[in-house]
Amino acid sequence: MRQRLFGTDGVRGIVNEWLTPENALRLGLAIGSYFKPSDKVLVGCDSRAGNSFLVKAVVSGLLSTGMKVFYAGLTPTPALQLYVRDKGFDVGVMVTASHNPPEYSGLKVVMSDGIEAPRDVEESIEEIYYELTFRRITWTALGYDVKVVDDVNDYYVSKVLEKVDREVISKKGLKVVIDCANNVGSLTTPHVLRGLGVKVLTLNCDISHIPYRNPEPTPENLVDLVSVVRSVGADLGVAHDGDADRAIFVDCIGRVLQGDRSALMLCDHILNNKKLGIPKKVVTAVSSSTVVEEVLSRYGVEVIWTRVGSINIARTMMREGSLLGFEENGGFMYGIHQYVRDGAMATALMLEYIAYSGLTLHQLYDKLPKMYVVKTKVGVDPRDRDVVFEKLKMRLLEVFSGGRVIDVDGVKFIASDYWFLVRPSGTEPLIRIYVEARDEVLANKVLNNILTLANEVGMK
Repeated sequence: MRQRLFGTDGVRGIVNEWLTPENALRLGLAIGSYFKPSDKVLVGCDSRAGNSFLVKAVVSGLLSTGMKVFYAGLTPTPALQLYVRDKGFDVGVMVTASHNPPEYSGLKVVMSDGIEAPRDVEESIEEIYYELTFRRITWTALGYDVKVVDDVNDYYVSKVLEKVDREVISKKGLKVVIDCANNVGSLTTPHVLRGLGVKVLTLNCDISHIPYRNPEPTPENLVDLVSVVRSVGADLGVAHDGDADRAIFVDCIGRVLQGDRSALMLCDHILNNKKLGIPKKVVTAVSSSTVVEEVLSRYGVEVIWTRVGSINIARTMMREGSLLGFEENGGFMYGIHQYVRDGAMATALMLEYIAYSGLTLHQLYDKLPKMYVVKTKVGVDPRDRDVVFEKLKMRLLEVFSGGRVIDVDGVKFIASDYWFLVRPSGTEPLIRIYVEARDEVLANKVLNNILTLANEVGMK
């Protein structure tokens, strides 16, 4: 049985183990063979270890199939996506592993509308990759060289700044600490903040292939950011993942806000303050809290649940006519800007919300219903993952009853005072477990019951 190349969000692998120059070349050949000869492709990357040779291998494959390759260099994923859409490219390829640990890299395929490739395109690329049915153009058609595009980041910064009220934000006199995980967000988000008249303090904003902290912006990885925010008296802190498509916020007293809560705050701002007259529909993944429904229903907003993965949210937004979508991990989509996760755009909108409201971030956060959150993950052999997960799902539905079940991705069970989601990871050999409850005791009780069942079916 073939291993799937594309997970929830692109191809991922450990550099020089699975993700070798040879496999990167094959990926470039497969991608190029799917698209048309002479199609224009924009290639960008983050600063992860190995990307210097991985990019060259991917580009070699693309050129061999006849594609016209343009190189953006170091750039955030949302910056590349915006440039692909606005400048008439047929496809984009971003070499990144986003939030994965630093030993990983990978790539994302972006369609001409700036959104990640849908599953049917990924499957076609996988078929070409495994069958080795590459298109090879004749030597007489070769000769096209890579063209460098050097304004991708500047263009992106300008477009983010256009979408918010710079004057109102500037008058607020905010102090912000930005942590870019030593990666490509360093090239754009500090410039966005300065363009908004904000006093900027940078943390982990020097580009490096070995980041000072793990790229995933989770509370355990943001201890230094929390400390700096509190010690300098900043109004808030912002943390990106490796390719800066996520933004996680820290308030002035050092609390790390869950991504779905901050996204809920942004939805409140956009729907009620910006007066854009947009549809009252919000799309989010099943991993988001039921607090989303609880709050947005007050405004008559319909919440549409999808599978985890930005592509699922983006395509659902477009199909349903929604301009707002998000994930619980800090990925926020503002369709007026673009239908993709965008860390700098989310940051600018949050500053605008604070400026409009006259409140601090922690005061705005305190207005939301309180739930106790626990998350964990359980390792699983990728060869047995699907079978073992189905056993676990059956046991969960036997033990937990009387609530609402959403099974578009894993199994989400919603009771009156708690909910949980158990689903296979799309990027790592893990089963992810999310639990929220009205108090800590109940949350841990539910989690322990789930872990007991996971152990029964052979997970560790």
